[in-house]
Amino acid sequence: MTMDSAHGLLRGTGLPAAWADQRQWRVLETALGDGRHFLALWAAWLQDPNRPALLHHVALTAQPPDAALLVEAIAREPSLAPLRPDADTLREAWQGLLPGFHRLNFAGDRVQLTLCVAPNPHAGPRNDLRDQLRELAFEADTVWFNHPTAETAAPDRGLTPAVAPVEPPGQEAAFDTGLIKALPSLCHRGTHLATSPVTATVREALRAALRTCGFEPTPAAEETEAVAGLQALFTPRWTPRKAANAIIPVKVPGHCFVIGGGLAGAATAFSLARRGWQVTVLDRGAEPAAGASGLPAGLVAPHVSADDRALSRLTRSGVRATLDRARALLREGMDWQRSGVLEHRVKDSRDLPPDWLDSESPGQAWSRPATPDQLAQAGLPTDRPAHWHARAGWVRPAALVRAMLAQPGITWHGGQAVARLERTATGWRALDAQGATLAQAELAVVAAGYDTRALLEDLGAPTLPINALRGQIAWAPVPDGAAPLPPFPVNGSGSLISGLGLEGQPAWIFGSTFERGCAEALLRPEDTQANFDKLATLLPATAETLRPQFDAGQTRAWAAVRCTTPERVPIVGPVDPDALPGLWACTAMGARGITLGVLCGELLAAQLHGEPLAVPVKQARALSPQRWPRVA
Repeated sequence: MTMDSAHGLLRGTGLPAAWADQRQWRVLETALGDGRHFLALWAAWLQDPNRPALLHHVALTAQPPDAALLVEAIAREPSLAPLRPDADTLREAWQGLLPGFHRLNFAGDRVQLTLCVAPNPHAGPRNDLRDQLRELAFEADTVWFNHPTAETAAPDRGLTPAVAPVEPPGQEAAFDTGLIKALPSLCHRGTHLATSPVTATVREALRAALRTCGFEPTPAAEETEAVAGLQALFTPRWTPRKAANAIIPVKVPGHCFVIGGGLAGAATAFSLARRGWQVTVLDRGAEPAAGASGLPAGLVAPHVSADDRALSRLTRSGVRATLDRARALLREGMDWQRSGVLEHRVKDSRDLPPDWLDSESPGQAWSRPATPDQLAQAGLPTDRPAHWHARAGWVRPAALVRAMLAQPGITWHGGQAVARLERTATGWRALDAQGATLAQAELAVVAAGYDTRALLEDLGAPTLPINALRGQIAWAPVPDGAAPLPPFPVNGSGSLISGLGLEGQPAWIFGSTFERGCAEALLRPEDTQANFDKLATLLPATAETLRPQFDAGQTRAWAAVRCTTPERVPIVGPVDPDALPGLWACTAMGARGITLGVLCGELLAAQLHGEPLAVPVKQARALSPQRWPRVA
């Protein structure tokens, strides 16, 4: 099979001319099929000097195509030659595509593919795809309405033909009218829609269904061959209704200040600066990552649960985002490492979803039962219950914070303690304790950890249930002549990372303790013993190896205050868009700040600009500052 040229596949969509010099372009594809539309779009974007700064491609799929087929097409087709330098990146990203949303980033995050994988492709794929549509919240500039044959092609046939086969008798009207009816809420006036090839019989029924939903076929669509697609514009005769709580997207980036120079604040500043904002970051610390983000090193790892609950899916999205950002900005092996993480199930409570145990499951790319060899390397009995998280590792959060703050468009101001916020005629002002203005902008983002609560309460905003969570770690140089420590991080009751360079020598880090309600970064001697006790539960052999250092007082301690919410998920979004427009929050990362910070920064920026979200809209709403009912 020969794939059409990139421009051939885009014929009838108005692309690439339509996106010329736009800040972003958003494409929705109702059935990914073999992925040829995405590859063609990406190739056209790379070759166009007038391309949009950010290209979003959102695709629904019941079954993602195999990465090998995509890479083979890139290698074979001349029109896809521009993608060849990125073939390995595509192959690596195209892993672990479980049911749910997956954000795959390419071209320095400027091409973002959001794959929406249906939860059960074997039972009612059309209903599953409609459910995925309901989890989207953006307005597409281009819609590809693909005929079902493209999505259901047998995976061993390679890429599907550019022209869909003629339907068998009785199947002519097989397109999904339910999908068409769901499209208007995801379009703006002028959205261009193109369909996959259909026969003349189907074309008439499809044209009628589109008109009923506000899509008017364009004149060019009347000049069709026996088998061809339709093109239409969304020009409804009515005024489309939007949700009452819908965020009005920002059209043109301006000036913003972010309060907080830790992971949440730096990630937010980075994502906004990438979209053209001039961002000022204020922090009471003299240097970036002066608070909990100053942890010498921490884990990036997914949460797992037998029912694959929302928190598990959220952390997988966070792991992808953080490891992508670390790969782009940091030195592998020095500032970060995708090392894999062993989770010792000390309470034997966090099972994997049963279907992940199948060797063909995409869940295997994320987490699977630890092997006897991995357990032995950790110094554990080979019959201990444990998971191996393959897509996981460690990061030095302070290095990631500094790298994100170093991006163009961001200005750092340390030693700036914001005492209160004040609304102005054009936006917001940050003031110190003496009333002096520290920064002023049309957009303000509070990412100040536990201090967020007081800053927002002072404005009369609804009280957010943010709780202080103090933690203390222990660390020391790796002892000379001691038995080898685990060669990879281990977590389960605290976490151990060994072999990192600290103060010029290999070291180990273990922690942390959890002290709720303490908002001071105190060092408590008794926490050193508490950490040893946790280590003895997690890794008994390692605890005996390190016992002499603990007994001799040779370990060092470091403490910080994190903050969390009762549901143990972050707060991201506008604080109160009606009463406090232009005021947003990104905070309460809890013990998962390294895993979730980058993702949360992207979610905030995407909501602000009306972009597709990296997670389902239901999940994004579960992070909103407005998720708690107001108390009269």
